[in-house]
Amino acid sequence: MPLYEYYCQHCNGVFEALRPIREAALPASCPACQRDGQRIMSSFMAFTYRDGYPRRIPDKGTYWHLGKEVKTLPKRMRHHQHPELAEPAPVKRLTKGERAEREERAVEKSKEKR
Repeated sequence: MPLYEYYCQHCNGVFEALRPIREAALPASCPACQRDGQRIMSSFMAFTYRDGYPRRIPDKGTYWHLGKEVKTLPKRMRHHQHPELAEPAPVKRLTKGERAEREERAVEKSKEKR
């Protein structure tokens, strides 16, 4: 039997009732005040699995990886890190010596061009 949600105007309460489909439109008695409550439309969140990955309904074309939304399926992963969620590699900074060498080479190239 399906689960339906009802609203009681008298006690301003929302309650659920398991009822046959043929009785869904009929009022249900409120468990708090025993008066009739009208059926309301309920909303819910659901997941489904496609390609072994959970997908939210309605499907936006995205996947879920360890509780985070990603746009593509991973082709390769290291240590369960999805490429979209992995932190980028740190940018290598030149040392003072390497910067000095680079400047010297630039000066030499400019002298050769003259």
